[in-house]
This record gives sequence, structure tokens and C-alpha cells, in this order.
Amino acid sequence: MKIKTKLTLGVGLLFFLIVLLVGLATRQVYKLSNDTENILVANYNSLDYSRNMLKELGKIEKEGKSFEKFDKFLKLQSQNITEIGEDEFTQNLIEDIVMYKKQNTSLLASKIRNDIFDIMKVNMDAIQRKSNIASKTAQDAILWISLTGTTCFVIAFTLLINLPSNIANPIRDLTNSIRQIADRNYQQRVHFESHNEFGDLARSFNTMAMKLQEYNESNLAKLMMEKKRVETLINNMRDPVIGLDDKNTILFVNEQALNISSLKAIEVIGKSANEVAISNDLIRSLLQHLVDNEIKSKPETLKIYADKKESYFEKQFIPIEIIPTGEKERINIGSFIILRNVTAYKELDEAKTNFIATVSHEFKTPIASMKMSLQLLENEGIGELNQEQKELVHSIYDDANRLLKTTGELLNITQVESGKTKINIEHCAVKPIVMQAIESTKSTAEQNKIKLELITEENLPEILVDKEKTVWVISNLISNAIRYSYENSSVRIEVEKDSKNIFISVIDNGLGISSQYKDKIFDKYFRVPGTVKEGTGLGLAISKEFIEAQGGKISVESELGSGSKFTVQLNIS
Repeated sequence: MKIKTKLTLGVGLLFFLIVLLVGLATRQVYKLSNDTENILVANYNSLDYSRNMLKELGKIEKEGKSFEKFDKFLKLQSQNITEIGEDEFTQNLIEDIVMYKKQNTSLLASKIRNDIFDIMKVNMDAIQRKSNIASKTAQDAILWISLTGTTCFVIAFTLLINLPSNIANPIRDLTNSIRQIADRNYQQRVHFESHNEFGDLARSFNTMAMKLQEYNESNLAKLMMEKKRVETLINNMRDPVIGLDDKNTILFVNEQALNISSLKAIEVIGKSANEVAISNDLIRSLLQHLVDNEIKSKPETLKIYADKKESYFEKQFIPIEIIPTGEKERINIGSFIILRNVTAYKELDEAKTNFIATVSHEFKTPIASMKMSLQLLENEGIGELNQEQKELVHSIYDDANRLLKTTGELLNITQVESGKTKINIEHCAVKPIVMQAIESTKSTAEQNKIKLELITEENLPEILVDKEKTVWVISNLISNAIRYSYENSSVRIEVEKDSKNIFISVIDNGLGISSQYKDKIFDKYFRVPGTVKEGTGLGLAISKEFIEAQGGKISVESELGSGSKFTVQLNIS
């Protein structure tokens, strides 16, 4: 039987049972409603009229009222004759009322009451009888609905147990088989004996699996050739390359990587990276990111003895992700590590650093002489200068200071690049460091009409820092804030703490930094495009190196047009 026919019969049977159950329930409720309506409409009204007539008769006897209302209820009763004998009692009541109107005696009044009671008794007996009929109807309705509902439940439960499994089980088996095929198990087959759509699908699936198996076997030689071609290409690369699978098993290592690691291919290929790293320091350093679960965004420079000298290699880790056919999400299938030989560039960089250091050092002596000469010129003991000469001397003095600052920054950056920076860590109070930085920039702030505001918490603990370099960093941040702030504004220096760190923030209300440049402002020689303020672009780079060398951090929060906030995080002692 076809699946469509099974579904049609099953759903059709359920629909028929639902319609049958609803129709039966509607019929029984309708019958019960009719029985109840007969009680309410006919008999209840007769009892109500009789009660009102008794009430009016009492008023007529006691108060002598007219028969107007009594006649009204008597007329309604005469129009509501529904039971056997009720018509005779109603006629007797009419005749007795007529006589009572002629002869007002208590005997007739008593007879009228008896007539009304007879009418009430007939209707009450009818209510009792109809109530029994309604109860019987309700019991029959419950019985038939229960029987029909039970039958429907049994049939529906049978369909619920059998129909889904008849459809879902073949789909489940087929899904498992498709997964086996996706895992390259082309010998997988499905066997459905039914002569329906699933049987046709099973035959088509088995045919597809057979053809895939034939295709896989026929292309094995081509795949081996492609593998050899890729291996040759990797071995002929001038840079060392190591390939890993998704479980960090080493898949390939080219000749250059084997040479610098002093290993043989048989010792590493097919082995776990962690296993090889135990016995080889170079491999361990190359695979350190796997242990730390941290992938650095920037290439890492390593010093390796190669080509009979100390060489520098730039390590780059590249994950390999693909989107499998028929799927939407990427999955990781491995990675490879490339070591680019940057020895020549490193040597050029060192030569540049040495040249800058030498030139900067040579500049300091003539600049100091220039400043001493300017101070002598300003001394009135050797002669008085006119106003124009004083302005010229002051301008030269400012240029000499700026040149001396630039020279100092160049010397600092050469120390950082050469790794010769000396850090003297000691226990220091926070407030004196901040106050010293503020004092060193106070005159510059006054010249630019900038107000410096210090906001600090009380009872700050001591910190472990190099005092001189920390003062330099804070002074540099305050100087930058002053330089890029508007006149008649303020620069706030806030000092806060938590359980482990002290936070020193320098906040200005200047132009701010665009989001695209925030990640670059700590790079050497970088200046935000479009700025007209003087500077070498080294201050923030030196500040970052000094703070990180002390185990701290420096960060920036800024939005274009809303000012900037530079925060230095230092360790509590």
C-alpha cells in the first residue's frame, strides 16, 4: 500500500470518527434540551400563574380588591393548557370564580383554592414525570457518547502507535544510511521490503551507493597523484610549514621545518602534536597556542638558530575551516603553521634603531648647549635685550625644548625596541606620582587656559611600579589631553581602586578619536589623520611599553566629538 493511501485512510478514519462523535453528542444534547424546555416553558408557567392567583385571591378576601389581576392570570392559565386533566380543572376554576363574584362566600373561596391546587398538582406531577424522562435521556446520552468515544479512542490510539512508526522508521534508517555515505562508507545499503515509496527510495539509494563506491575506487589513483603533488609543493616552499588535523595530529612537515627542528619525518608525521612537543623545544614553542587555547591575531616573532646563525622567524597560525556540501555552518578540519624568515628585516630594523639611538644621543649635547646659551642671553648681566629679541629668544627656547622632548622620545623608543629598558619596581604611593605628573604639566595647562581637576579616593594602597617611568606616562597622557582640549575647558584625573588594581584615568573633552583609529593609536609613529597638533607619534607607544613592562595595562575609551578617556591599570603591592 502506498504511503499516501495509508495517510489518507488513517486521517480519513480519524475525521469520520470525529464527525460521528460530534453528531452523536449534538443529537443527545438536543434531545435533553427539548425535555428540559418542556418543563420550563409549560409546567413552570402554570405553577407561576397558580401561585399568583392564590396571592390575588388572598388580597380579594382580606382587602376587597378587584378581580382585575386575578382574571389576568386566569386568562394566561387558560391559554397554557398542556397536561391531561388540566383543562377540566381550569374550567372548574372559571365557573367557581363566576359564582364567587355573584356570591362572596368563604365556601366558594375554599373551592377556588382547591381548583388552583388541583391545577398545581397536575403540573407538578408532569414536572416530576418529565424530569425522569430528562434524566433517562441524559443517562442514554452519557452511555452512547462514552461507547462511541471509547471506540474512537481505541482506533485513534492504534493509529497513533502504528502509523508514525510505519513512516518514521524507514526515514530513520534511510537517514542513518545517508550519514554513513557522507562518512565515505560507500558499502552501506538499505533494505525495505515494502512495495511503496520507501521501497522505490531504497532501490534508488542502493544504486547511488554502488555508483559512488565504483567512482571512489576508480579515482583512488588520481587522488594519490594529487596528494603527491601537494606534498611536493609543500616541501619546495622556502618557509617552514607544519600541518595539523582537527585533533592536532601532525599531517605533514616540510623539509625546511625538519631542518630547523632537527627532526626526521618518521618521528613527527602521524604523531600527536603534544607527544612530539614533549621531546622538542622548538615544536613545543610553536604549539604553545594549543596548550593555552589562545590564538594571537598578530604574527609572533621567534628567534631560532638556523643557517648557522641566529635567525628570526615570524610565526603565523592559520586555521582551516570549510563548509561541508549541503550544510551552512563552518567546521574546523585542521590548521597549519608557517614560519616566515624575517631575519633580513630584523637586521634592518636593528640598524635603524641603532642609527636613531646614535643620532638622538648626539643631538642631546648641542641642544643642551643651545639651552645654556639661551639662558645666558636672557641674563641681563651680559646685556639687555629689546622686546623683539626677547620674543625671538623665547621662540628658540620653545623649539629647543620641543626638540629635546622629541630626542628623549626617540631614545626611549630605541631602548624599548632593543630590549634595554630598565624597570626599577618599588613600593610607591599613588597620590605623589599623580601630583608630580600634574605639577610637570601645570604650566602648559595654564598657557592653554585648561583647568586640571584631580578626583581621587581616600586611603589608596601602595602600588608596585617604576616611579620615574609611571610619572612620565601620566605626564604624557595629561599633556596629550591638554594638547587636544579646547580653551577654557578642563581635564580630569581620576584615581580609583578595586581589590587588586589601581586605575588612573585622564579624561578630556576634546575632539575624541574615531573608532577606526582606536586600535592603532598605541602603534609607533602613528598619528590620527587630519590632526594639526605637533607630535612624533611615539608617546603612546612608549607609554604602553612602560606600563606593560610593569605588569599593568593601558586602554582608551573615546568617541568622535565626545572626548577621550585614557586609563592606566597598575598592580597593588
